[in-house]
Amino acid sequence: MSSVTSVRDALEGYAGGRLSAEQLVGVLAAEYYRDGGRGKGDGLNVLMEVIERAHPGIVELSASANGPGFEVRLAARPFPRKHEGELRQTVQAILAGSGHVDQPRPGFFVRVLRAVRNIFRS
Repeated sequence: MSSVTSVRDALEGYAGGRLSAEQLVGVLAAEYYRDGGRGKGDGLNVLMEVIERAHPGIVELSASANGPGFEVRLAARPFPRKHEGELRQTVQAILAGSGHVDQPRPGFFVRVLRAVRNIFRS
C-alpha cells in the first residue's frame, strides 16, 4: 500500500470516527517527516500547520547517530480535545476536495524547521 493511500485512509478513518486524533496525527507526522524530515509532505502542509499550532512539539529533534543532521521522532502526547474541531474541519475540507483551506501563518516550529532544511539543502 502506498503512503498516499495510507494517508487518505487515515483521513477517511478519522472523518468516519474509526481513528482517534492521536492516531491521525501519528500517521500524518510520520509521512510528513519521513526520512528524517526530508519526506515529500507537500500535500500535508495545511494539516501539519493545524496540528503544530494546536499541538506544538509533536516531533522531537535529536542528533543523528548515522551522520550529520538530525533525526525526527514523534512525541507520544495526547492531542488537545479543544482543538479537535479545527482538525476535523480541515480533514473534511481536504476530503471534500475544496482546494482552498485558509492557511494561517506557520507556527514558530514550522518556520524553524524550514530554515534548518534550507541550510542543509544549500
